[in-house]
Order: sequence, then C-alpha cells, then structure tokens
Amino acid sequence: MTAAVTGPDFLALQVRDIEAAAAFFEEHLGLVRAPAAPPHAVVFTTRPIPFAVREPLPGTDLDSGRPGLGVALWFAADDAQGLHDRLAAAGVPILVPPQDGPFGRMFTFTGPEGYALTVHGG
Repeated sequence: MTAAVTGPDFLALQVRDIEAAAAFFEEHLGLVRAPAAPPHAVVFTTRPIPFAVREPLPGTDLDSGRPGLGVALWFAADDAQGLHDRLAAAGVPILVPPQDGPFGRMFTFTGPEGYALTVHGG
C-alpha cells in the first residue's frame, strides 16, 4: 500500500522579521502564541491547524515579488466585518473589500511582508 497524505497539518509564513510579523498577528488578529516553539519561529494556538511565522527556508527569495503569490490562505473569524473595520481603521491595506462569499462575509488584506490574507465568517 502506498502512503497517502491526509491533508494540511501546519501552516507557516516565511518572513524577514519574525517578531514584527508575530506582533502584527497578535495585535490585529488576536492570535495567541503557543507556549513552546522552535527558535526560528513563532507558533500560534490556532484551530484546527497550527499557524506560524518563521525564518525563510534556504533558497527563499522574499524580494522577488509578493510573497505567496498564487497561494490562498484563509482565516476564520467570528466577525469578519468587525475585523475588517478594525484593520482598516488601523491603516492595514485592504485588497478586496468586504463582500458575501461562499463561507460568509469575507475580505482580503495585506499582512506582514506583503502576504495577501483572506478572512471569512460571521
């Protein structure tokens, strides 16, 4: 029998400044750091899949354009519209304004290092 992948188990964004990126996710999205993490990353206690910001892997060029171009990373929220309003008021760039989508209210913003991140829900 061939081994099979069962699905995503961990997500991480590669960033130049781990502490600045971690502070962004704590301050603006309310994420909470996990009690333990490797020295090259900050891991958050997200569910159902852990999320982290980490040092770039060897060979990663974060200066070649928008990081993660072509990858869609979605975060669930209890109140997507409320989060949008707080991010916009804080000056966080909004790429796609709030709209109703297949998973509820949704919008896309620019996160640390220029990653495009989408939020959906309630």
